[in-house]
Amino acid sequence: MGAFEYVAMDQSGKQAKGLLEGDTPKHVRQILRDRKLFPVSVTEVAKKEANRQSSFSFRKGLSSAELALITRQLASLSQSGLPLEEALLAVAQQNDQPRSKSILLGVRAKVMEGHSLADGFTEFPQAFPELYRATVAAGEQSGHLDVVLERLADYTEARQELRQRITNALVYPMALIVMAVGIISFMLATVVPKIVGVFENTAAELPALTTGLIATSDFLVGYWPLVIAGAAGIGWLGWWILQKEGPRRKYHSLLLRLPIIGRLTRGVNTARFTRTLSILAGSGVPILEALKISAEVIENLPMRDAVTEATLRVREGAGISKSLAASKLFPPMMIHLVSSGEAGGRLEEMLSRSASGQEREVDGLIAALLGILQPLLIVAMGAIVMVIVLAILLPIFEINNLIL
Repeated sequence: MGAFEYVAMDQSGKQAKGLLEGDTPKHVRQILRDRKLFPVSVTEVAKKEANRQSSFSFRKGLSSAELALITRQLASLSQSGLPLEEALLAVAQQNDQPRSKSILLGVRAKVMEGHSLADGFTEFPQAFPELYRATVAAGEQSGHLDVVLERLADYTEARQELRQRITNALVYPMALIVMAVGIISFMLATVVPKIVGVFENTAAELPALTTGLIATSDFLVGYWPLVIAGAAGIGWLGWWILQKEGPRRKYHSLLLRLPIIGRLTRGVNTARFTRTLSILAGSGVPILEALKISAEVIENLPMRDAVTEATLRVREGAGISKSLAASKLFPPMMIHLVSSGEAGGRLEEMLSRSASGQEREVDGLIAALLGILQPLLIVAMGAIVMVIVLAILLPIFEINNLIL
């Protein structure tokens, strides 16, 4: 039995959409006819998601917030003793997002066919990442799915909170930059031409600052579509270049060498890696597979390569901490905690402690950067406005010479 999305017409010609469970599309069409609905289209959810993932789409998976909420609901219902298929149905019915609901019903249909929950998640790889599927599979094999789901819920919520904190911290600086650019562009395009234009018909030579301001204003007024198109083109070109592995690797290496940005990059990626490895190790996933999966959550390519190389050393019998320390890309505190965890048999606990420490450090770095960035933006905006005002006032100061 599978989950199907349908579009149908009732007897009055009104269109109806929804989700139904059935054995085949033909079976679903018959159900619709029994309800006095004329089926227009019936599409299996799993096939629709597969087509979505293979084609261009702005959104192929679930958002972090949706995944965190679904995981927490599944963990709570599973711990209450509710059968898995009923828990999936309950979560789907409580979900307000049509796409999330269809995915959950697709997973439920797979479970009702006799497959495991991890197999059901495998049908929707963009919605449920490899980390998620491997953790659930380990929980099912160990017979502690409810405990593993609870850990996975904590992990997804912690990761969502970290991402949310970073996003919220960047809102004000970005809004300030946009406002500054907008105000300055408005002044150059509308206010400056009317004020400075008074001096253009004078015979005397205008100050260089005023001349430059007039030229800038004329350029923006006459070629503003090209300015916008050029900025968009440069942005797109930068994005296109960074899609290639070589330039992206060099860019990521540069980020690691920058004074403050390097610490922030290390902190964010280390927190993701250690938190992921902690949840996988605590769920019973073999350490080599856990390292392989954890490397995928690292966005910085040199750091990801370092974990891949460390995995090979661990496979040969080396310790995790020594293997990770060889790259010298991870913070020393994280290496010491992992070493302590290996020696004391508390690897999961030490990894979790390291992740928490890195997240606190990231929060501190972001707060420090914002404390520096915000006044700098205000000062920069004030400096530009001062230059504009001076360019307007200088001819006035020399008004006697201009009249002569």
